Amino acid sequence: MDVSWEDAGWERLTGRSGRLRLPVWDCTAGLVVGDEAVLLIDPGSSLPEGAGLRAAAERMTGRRVTHIAFTHGHFDHVLGAAAFPEAEVYGAVGLDALLTTGREGLREDAVRHGLARAEAVRATESPVVPGHLVSGEWTLELGGVQVLLANVGPGHTGHDLAVFVPGDREVVFCGDLVEESGEPQAGPDAVPARWPAAVDRLLSLGGDDALYVPGHGAVVDAAFVRAQRDTLALRYGVSRA
Repeated sequence: MDVSWEDAGWERLTGRSGRLRLPVWDCTAGLVVGDEAVLLIDPGSSLPEGAGLRAAAERMTGRRVTHIAFTHGHFDHVLGAAAFPEAEVYGAVGLDALLTTGREGLREDAVRHGLARAEAVRATESPVVPGHLVSGEWTLELGGVQVLLANVGPGHTGHDLAVFVPGDREVVFCGDLVEESGEPQAGPDAVPARWPAAVDRLLSLGGDDALYVPGHGAVVDAAFVRAQRDTLALRYGVSRA
């Protein structure tokens, strides 16, 4: 790498992966660096934020981002994607239709949460939609590392995708199925009855020793994820049987 994770302000997770806590909404962007390709997980909330992520990734790796994975379709996780016009984009099956037909709602949600209207309009005029749709699991070969994309939802939304990264310690990028900086947020598109089962899928991917990267907040362990799963089950009256 041209610049270390730490010098670029990123948190290094393994030899090939790291993440950045973005300002304002404390949204996580993840990066996995292969010998031949670079995967960015959630490209930020706006075109300027996406452009900053692109510049940081290129400075760190000396290469462009070739792949993007959306963990779900909320504005703070997708609206920076237009800064990566050459990247192949992955998301859970159905997310393409949602982003295409729901761009007005996406824009208004961004404005309601504090994104400047001009930036929200700019980012949603031609929203980036996934060209590769994951219905079960999809393995990405990045060169020297195989990353697993898993459609684990619905839960936080109807289209939740997790990213499993093997390495000297396994890493699971959870999207907003797990949050550390506050209680998990359930909007109108959440599927509460299925959410605990989606978190169980995360745990089955990573196991007891993995690092779990929430959509917002600090990296957590399996015990934290289990406790949050139990809290969700209790909150929504979902039996563990």
